[in-house]
Amino acid sequence: MRRWIFILPVLAFGLLAFFLFRSLWSPPPSLIPSALLNKPVPRLVLPPLDSRSAAFTPADLAAGHVSVVNVFASWCAPCRIEAPQLMILSKVPGVALYGLVQKDKPEATRAFLDEVGNPFHKIAQDQDGRASIEWGVYGVPETYVVDGKGILRFKYVGEITDAVLEQQLMPAIRLAQANP
Repeated sequence: MRRWIFILPVLAFGLLAFFLFRSLWSPPPSLIPSALLNKPVPRLVLPPLDSRSAAFTPADLAAGHVSVVNVFASWCAPCRIEAPQLMILSKVPGVALYGLVQKDKPEATRAFLDEVGNPFHKIAQDQDGRASIEWGVYGVPETYVVDGKGILRFKYVGEITDAVLEQQLMPAIRLAQANP
C-alpha cells in the first residue's frame, strides 16, 4: 500500500508530460483551418510598401484571375527560404502574386526584396497587424489562394517548399482556375 503513495505521483507526472509533449505536434500549423475559406477576402485598402510599388486592392483580388497572397516580413527566416519558390510561382500564367508585409519597416522590407528578389506584382503594407487579423493570419509566412471572384479557396501556414508548391499550392491554384 505504501508503494502506491510513491508511484502515483510519478505516474501522474508521466501522463501529464505525455499529453503536453504530444500537443506540441498537433495539429501541424499548415493544417490549421481558416474561418475565411470559401468566403470573400477582407475588403481592406492598405497602403503600398513604398513609392516603388503599388498596393493590391480588393478589386485586384476579384479581377477574374487567380491571386496568391503571401504574408511575409524581412525579419522572418522562413520567408527568406521560400523566396525561390515564390519566384517560380510569380511566373505561373494567369496568376497574380501579391505580397502583404506584416509589421515591418518599409526600408527593411525593400532591402530584403532587393537581396532575395521581388516576385510580387503588388505589395501592401500592414504596419499595425490589423489587416493580418482580418485575414486570419496565424504567423508569417502564410499563403492564400483567391479565386477570380475574390473568394478565399486555400490557406497554407508555413514556408513554401518545392514539395508544398507541387503537392498543395499548384493543385489549389488549378482548382481555383477551373472553378471561376
